[in-house]
Amino acid sequence: MVISITDGAANQVKEMMQEEEEGARLRFGIQGGGCSGLSYSLGFDHEVNEDLDMVEDINGIPVVMNKQDVPIVEGTTIDFKQNMMGGGFSIDNPNAIVSCGCGSSFRAKQRTGTPENC
Repeated sequence: MVISITDGAANQVKEMMQEEEEGARLRFGIQGGGCSGLSYSLGFDHEVNEDLDMVEDINGIPVVMNKQDVPIVEGTTIDFKQNMMGGGFSIDNPNAIVSCGCGSSFRAKQRTGTPENC
């Protein structure tokens, strides 16, 4: 398993998936940007490119990831935290060597990305 999804995050994703059309998958990956150079991408997708993507069932959720992102996100845990201000997903990536203060962008040894102004 490339990444893990906690029970709390899985429950939240499954609840959100009920609002999506049939066949939706959770797409997780990275993209350039943010003050550290890379940021996470988390959303729903219906398309899978057999050449570029891999699909895994993680904690009962079909997850799509771009194969080139796998070395950068391998070992990552996605969690959902609820507090008095609301809730949100948190991502713990052991491959991140630098993270910005707001926690929404990072840099990995394998790929630095292109930092932007926050």
